[in-house]
Amino acid sequence: MSFEIYKPRGERVPKLPMVTISKNSMVLNKHAREKLSTDKVELAYDTETNVIRIKASEEGQNIKKTKVFGRGFFNHFEIAAKGKFLADFDEKERALYINLNKTQKGPQ
Repeated sequence: MSFEIYKPRGERVPKLPMVTISKNSMVLNKHAREKLSTDKVELAYDTETNVIRIKASEEGQNIKKTKVFGRGFFNHFEIAAKGKFLADFDEKERALYINLNKTQKGPQ
């Protein structure tokens, strides 16, 4: 048998921006919201690469607590993806990029 030792105070996992996509909305975790540091976002979608961009904007959709309601956005682009996704942050653009081809596995 091969046992692994449990270490409750082991190495810390870096805090990463995550976006959870459901049928009607996108939920931004604390780290994603901190990276954007805005109350309004612009949503965009690249059909070739299957990537969603959430960009800080003065005009756009409101972030209500942790959610961006996107049913119309999902319907317009026929996006059916659901689950947790790791988001890449571009500081220059002040934008999160979510690759829908890379679903996050396991609890986060």
